Amino acid sequence: MAYDPGALNASLAAAVGQDGDLMAELRSAFIESAARQLDLMGRSRCDANWTIAAARLKSVAASFGARGLSGLADEALDGAPGDPVVLRKIAGAIDDFAAT
Repeated sequence: MAYDPGALNASLAAAVGQDGDLMAELRSAFIESAARQLDLMGRSRCDANWTIAAARLKSVAASFGARGLSGLADEALDGAPGDPVVLRKIAGAIDDFAAT
């Protein structure tokens, strides 16, 4: 499933204006942070660790206007900890953001 990075790009442009270097730096920070939370979710060995990482992912996504990724974080929070299907969906969404 593809996730449109348009909202992320619009949020970054609204925050930094025409500063392309800063926009690229913030975009990189977003992708790195989202990937870190995904990694923590994948390595979590208890429900609490899963929940904390999913909540942080939701917060990062919401901060950058990435509604689709935020929705996937909600799916993770509402579902079973360690769900490999939701982990794959989140990984795909992050890959889509990184590819643009």
